[in-house]
Amino acid sequence: MAKLSVIIPCYYNEANIPVTMGQMLDNEALFPEGTEFEYVLIDDGSKDGTYRALMQCYNDHPGKVRVLKLATNVGSYNAIQAGMQYATGNCCTVISADLQDPPEIIPRMFEYWEKGIKLVIANRQKRNDSWGESLFSRLFQGAIRRYGLKNLPKGGYDFVLFDDRLRQEVVKMHEKNTNVLYLLLWLGYDYVNSPYERRRREIGKSRWTLAKKVKLFIDSFVAFSYVPIRMISVTGLILGVLTFAYAVFLIGVKVFGNIQVEGWTTTMVIIALLGSFQMIALGIIGEYVWRTLDATRQRPNFIIEKEHL
Repeated sequence: MAKLSVIIPCYYNEANIPVTMGQMLDNEALFPEGTEFEYVLIDDGSKDGTYRALMQCYNDHPGKVRVLKLATNVGSYNAIQAGMQYATGNCCTVISADLQDPPEIIPRMFEYWEKGIKLVIANRQKRNDSWGESLFSRLFQGAIRRYGLKNLPKGGYDFVLFDDRLRQEVVKMHEKNTNVLYLLLWLGYDYVNSPYERRRREIGKSRWTLAKKVKLFIDSFVAFSYVPIRMISVTGLILGVLTFAYAVFLIGVKVFGNIQVEGWTTTMVIIALLGSFQMIALGIIGEYVWRTLDATRQRPNFIIEKEHL
């Protein structure tokens, strides 16, 4: 019989966990008879009662629930990596603890997996978020889709079901500063879309801050695209041609004696333009360089303080 591992990263989700687990357990009745379930719950360094709530689930459902407590907050995608390392199912799904992604579509995704599809993406058709969050998400996903992962579905995704083979491949990568769910897509397997409408959060307050969103955007862009580096080369080439043309012009007016003493403004504009470009270029290169340095250090993406298996 097939075994499904449900990976749920938790960060300040004390109030969500009892409700989420209740819905997940009720959801089991929608699966084929004989399907086994495993819940891998990860406390991503929460400072509230999240770990206590997870341990309650562990005690209430022995043999079905696994709990990992990370030593500090490392971000949801690193927490998902931790859960993937400890998952033992024939297939896995990743779902948020706040129930914005509806658990009732997992059985439909599971049916695709039973038919041999190794990657099933729950694609957001509509988001019940604020206009600012929706705008940022559209810009983020559009940029990644155009310049990074060409096969990324419109709207992106955070909710996915995948075969154990894919889980093993991602775990072996040990990637840092990346979007681990997009790595599943990068592997190149054919996938199926399962559309849904993302709900508005009803319990608790999101800790997904703007700073974290910006970091995820940079991480995802750098991890899957070399466009910024190429833009530096192209821009440098254009500026070089323009500078050469301006130099030819200055030589010409000098030869014909038409050069004037004035020119301080033009000089300052050119210096400011080139200086700004150099600083931006150094910043972009620096993003790639420090990620390379971080990878060479081979420090773990997370430290597990406690594990209950």
